[in-house]
This record gives sequence, structure tokens and C-alpha cells, in this order.
Amino acid sequence: MTPRFAAGTQVLVKNDWPEERGPCHIRTPHYLRGRPGRVERVLGAFRNPEDLAFARPAETRVLYHVEFDQPGIFPDGQTPDKLLVEIFEHWLEAA
Repeated sequence: MTPRFAAGTQVLVKNDWPEERGPCHIRTPHYLRGRPGRVERVLGAFRNPEDLAFARPAETRVLYHVEFDQPGIFPDGQTPDKLLVEIFEHWLEAA
């Protein structure tokens, strides 16, 4: 499986709220939805835990470390503090 984003790519976390459409399992933190970040590195391809949580067939999806500036996320965050989060590719779009 070829990653869509390379290290250093600016991305946006999709501003999607599937939990409003019914029961689901989401690994992407709500406070990051709609926020810009930067791909730190590609971690590999793994079965989608959002499907595995419900014992559904799970596609393999690329997982990334995405870095965010803390001041843009948390009011008390200070430069140069960063936040590093694992996010699957289907939650990311090009910035």
C-alpha cells in the first residue's frame, strides 16, 4: 500500500463527525478535527481499528505520525511545544 503523504507534508485533519451519524469507534481526537498539521513520518499500513472495534471486515490503511503546534491546539501551549498523534490516512487531506 503506497502512502498518500510523505514526511514533511502539510495536512488537515478532516472536520468530520461520524459519531453524530450513529454508533462508531473513532481514534482521531475531536480536538484535532479541522486542524492543520505536518506528517512527521509514515508508520506503515494496519487494519482499520474503527471497523475492528465492531468485528467488521477492516481495510488496511496507512498510519502516520502527525505533528501539531501546541499553541494552535491548547490555549496554554507554548512555542516550540508540539503534539504528536497517530492518525490514519482516511482522516487526512492535503493542506
